[in-house]
Parts: sequence; C-alpha cells; structure tokens
Amino acid sequence: MAATVTELLLARSDDDTLAITHRGRTWTWREHIAESRRVAAAILSIADPARPPHIGALLGNGPDMLTAIAAGALGGYVTVGVNNTRRGTALADDVRRADVQILITDAEHRPLLDGLDLDGVTVLETGTAAWTEMVGGAGELTPHRVPEATDTFMLIFTSGTSGNPKPVQLAHMMVPFAGPPLVDRFGIGSDDVCYLSMPLFHSAAILGGYCVALACGAAMAPAKFSASTFLDDIRAYGATYMNYVGKPLAYILATEQRPDDADNPLRVAFGNEATDRDIDEFSRRFGATVWDGFGSTELAIIITREPGTPPGSIGKGYPGVAVYNSTTVTECPLAVFDANGALANPDEAIGELVNADGTGLFMGYYGDSAATEERTRGGIYWSGDLAYKDADGWIYLAGRTADWMRVDGENLAAGPIERILQRLPEVSRVAVYAVPDERVGDRVMAAIVLRDNETLDPARFAAFLAEQPDLSPKAWPSFVRVAHDLPTTATNKILKRDLVREGVVAGDGVLWFRAPRTTAYEIVDAHADSAGARA
Repeated sequence: MAATVTELLLARSDDDTLAITHRGRTWTWREHIAESRRVAAAILSIADPARPPHIGALLGNGPDMLTAIAAGALGGYVTVGVNNTRRGTALADDVRRADVQILITDAEHRPLLDGLDLDGVTVLETGTAAWTEMVGGAGELTPHRVPEATDTFMLIFTSGTSGNPKPVQLAHMMVPFAGPPLVDRFGIGSDDVCYLSMPLFHSAAILGGYCVALACGAAMAPAKFSASTFLDDIRAYGATYMNYVGKPLAYILATEQRPDDADNPLRVAFGNEATDRDIDEFSRRFGATVWDGFGSTELAIIITREPGTPPGSIGKGYPGVAVYNSTTVTECPLAVFDANGALANPDEAIGELVNADGTGLFMGYYGDSAATEERTRGGIYWSGDLAYKDADGWIYLAGRTADWMRVDGENLAAGPIERILQRLPEVSRVAVYAVPDERVGDRVMAAIVLRDNETLDPARFAAFLAEQPDLSPKAWPSFVRVAHDLPTTATNKILKRDLVREGVVAGDGVLWFRAPRTTAYEIVDAHADSAGARA
C-alpha cells in the first residue's frame, strides 16, 4: 500500500486513462506524470541546494497547479500552496514565512507580485517562452530526495488567533490516508471524474478532492468555482464527484432552478460547513448524495456526519475529539436542551473543540515552534473552535474563539482588517467582528467611530477598500456600523462581545450593507438624529 504521494503517482506512470480534463484539453496519467517529472527536473536544476527545497505555487485551479503539485512529490521537494486571495505585503510575508526560494505563477497572478519585496525569490511564469525552454531543456529527473511517509508534501497556510497565517506541514502520508476511505465510501473508480473547484492551495481540496483521484486513478477537472457555470461544468466534464468547503452549495442553490437540474452525471458532493437545508436541497435538486463533515486544516480533529445526525450538528468526532474548558483543562459538561430544543446550559457546555489524545495528524507549523507549542499545549490539540456535545456524542459548533471569523470556508482574523481600516483618515476607532451568516459560517462586520467633524459615505468607504492592495476580497465587511461611540472597558479596550451581542443593528448611528459578491454599500438603517457623522 502506498505511503506517499510520490508512490501513488509513480504507480500511474504507465496509465493511459484520463488524468486531467480542462477546457477542451486532456492529459492521460502517463502524460501528466511525464510532464510533471520534466518540471521537477527543471526546477531542481536552478534550485539552491543550500536553502530549504520550498517551491511556491501562486496559481489558480488548472493543469499548471496540478503539475506543480505532482512535480513537488516526484522531485522530492516541498510545494508551498500560496493563497492567491492575499494581497500586497501580506502576500510577500507568506512567501517569506515559508522560505520559498522559487515561486511559480502564471499570467493571471503575476501582477499580484508587482512592487513586492521578494528579494532572493526566483519568479517563474508558466506559459512563457522562457518557461517552455527551461522545461523542454530539462534532463532526466534526479529527485532531491525520495520522500518518506512523514516528510512534508506541502505547506498549506491557515490563520490563527494572532491573525498571522501559519504554514501547516502536510505530510505525504495524509493523501494516501484520506483518499481510500472516500473511494470506498462512494464507490469512485477510474471511470469517474473529480470536479476540483475548491482552491488547490487549501487542505480541503487536497484531502477532499485530489486524494480521491490519486487513490483510484479517476480523472481531475480543475476549475474556478462559479455558481453560474457550475452545472454547465459538471455536464461538460462528465463530473461524478466534487468536494466543497464553506458556502458553495448555498451559492449554487441561489441560482435559478430549472426543470432539468437533476439531469447531470454528479453522484457525490463531499465537504464541510453546509447547512442541513442546503444539504437536503442540493441532494433533491441535483440528484446527488451530499456527505458533510468537519476537519481542521491542521488535521488534528476530524468529525463526520452519520445517519441520524440531528439538525444543526456536524456529526460525531474521531477518537479523542472532545469539548474542553480551556481554563480548567477539563471536559465540559454535556449539553442540556430545553423543551424547545434550545441549549439550556451554554456557559457550562460550550468550550473549545480539542483532540484530547494528542496532536492527531498535525505535524506542526513550519518555522513557528511557539505557535505549534501553543496549539498543542499540555499534550492536547486546541482548535480555537467553540462547540458543545450532547449526551449521544453529537457535536455542535458554537462559534470561534478570540477574533476568528469563518468566511466562505476560510478563517479570517480581525486584527489585520482593523489595521487596514484605520488607514482611513476619517476613522478614529474601529472594531471588526463576526456576525452569523444566514446560511453558514460568518460575515464580517465593522463598527467605526469617526473623528470629530468628519463625515463618511458608503461610496467613499467602498472606494477606500478597493484601493487597499493587502485587503483580501473576503475581508470586505458585509455590514458597517457608523457609531457615535463604542462600548469599552475601564482600560479603554473595546468590548467586542457587546457588539456581537447587539448584532446587525445601527444603534445610535447608521448601518450599511454590502450584498455578497458586490463592492457597493447602501444605507439600510439609521438612527433618527444620525447622519453618519461625528459631530
């Protein structure tokens, strides 16, 4: 049985079945692996052996990204999945934090690097004459090393309570560990096509989609997610399996329903964070089985839905998964529900989701021993997610600790967003926090206080956000509360918990709203004597 991604790939070196289908072009597994070996040889020919063998991939979902991933495994070096929604110095910081020495990008993403300080990083652009010449002239591949099961396959970034993204060390063994159970559960084979529209720099796509294709030789159809083109893609590629994270099902379900929606080849959708309603509606509308679970990017906590999972629950945890009081370091009491099904003992039952047996499959954060030790203090893995568990073992998420926000399937921290908003000259104070999304996860809300005698309108605010190069599109607030004041402690620290408790309201000020996937704000509520100004 294969123990590494390298072994899985090499086993398909002579396989002439379909490996990749993308916009009318196809590659067999034999062709894909041969091309990936050439790329690996070319990369190693210019890599500095005295530096960490970390090769970044700033690419979209397409054949180039799949080739970059496979080349890393075949070449025995580490592929760094660079988040292509990051901007400005934040993007440069990620590259430096991961010790990237060579960064592969393409024409679409190359402009993101303009003006960044990437001293010491060699940037290569696929599709150029220089790239074609370099790869074409590469000799036989001599791997940097032959990877073992616990060697790092990829560095995949996540965000912690500090707001600084941390590169998780994803071991080779994780792909052959994750793939076969999904293949067996859903009956996936070499005749199937896996639709990969979730970002391949994220663990959800690697351990929910890529691993399935690699485990059984199914084809891969990489794509950029779009609710409007989803069904056309599924039909065009003959996709039978897909993975998702966050709200893709909700976006798809928001499109106009048609009588022939169920006339498609999709059999299975596997992912996490879908609501009960979305799971049911997607299954009915598109005639596919939806299997939803939960897993941390660090791979220490795994929770799966089972038949009979109660509404609102994310399922039952693997051995060791528990809910702990972080102060007493003891397991929280079980949840008690009132006659209406509401949680009756939230203060006692809600705690932090942990792996009490240890770190699970978490191999640590690269170059950040302090963060690794904090995450695994006391021999327990602390997720940073709040949850509660009932007497039957069903687990329910209750939010995030500290300033975490889960937006479109990714964790965001409030601090960096606040620092950006404070660049706005009109702003005196700002607090950023999460409010519930009506379907799943969170939305970003900002409460701001203006300087004396300043005014601010929605158009000016939106224009300012658009000018910030280091602000991710997902970090744009959905709601903005322009307040006269903010609640504070005796030491003048803003009480975010009071703002969260108040929810999406104008208070004594003005409330603006930005619809999903738009950049315009509109006034939706205003106190009678407020005009959005600090008088």
